[in-house]
Amino acid sequence: MLWRHGETDYNAAGRMQGHLDSALTEVGWNQARFAALALARFEPDVVIASDLRRATDTATVLTEAIGVPLRIDKRLRETHLGEWQGLTGAEVDIRSPGDRQRWRTDATWAPPGGETRIDVAERASEVVSDLSQETQEYDTVLLAAHGGLIVALVAHLMTLPVELWPSLGGIGNCHWVELGLRDGGWRLHAYNAGMTG
Repeated sequence: MLWRHGETDYNAAGRMQGHLDSALTEVGWNQARFAALALARFEPDVVIASDLRRATDTATVLTEAIGVPLRIDKRLRETHLGEWQGLTGAEVDIRSPGDRQRWRTDATWAPPGGETRIDVAERASEVVSDLSQETQEYDTVLLAAHGGLIVALVAHLMTLPVELWPSLGGIGNCHWVELGLRDGGWRLHAYNAGMTG
């Protein structure tokens, strides 16, 4: 399972975060508490979170509620947005007209000084590969991460052609993706699932 963090102060202000370490808002904390009730039914054996506190804090709500281990892995960080980090979409559009649209529609293109979605998927997929090499077998693993990373990792795991990656929609705050491994391949069971309230 892949779970996006709750709302942050940057989300609320419409600012691009990337690797900037923004904090959950009160709404974000409440989203995490509400989603944890739904996610508990999946009975994850372990939760692995990005080291950025918005993901770690979100994950902690679940791990403390159900008493499962929490591991931190910086490879689950959001896409590095380079020079765009901290800016609003409008500010990016003024500085670099057309570039945000190009970034949305081309998984091989990166913001100046940032990462492509392919780069992000490759580093995140290492976490998944490492899990398959561990001696401990897990029935269910939950990765607490970020919207851009989740979309890229899903596209990668589903072996979608790179030109189709932009066809996947975004992931809402505290929403999740459910994937299952069957016959050596990944199957998509739910996408951008979540609770409202």
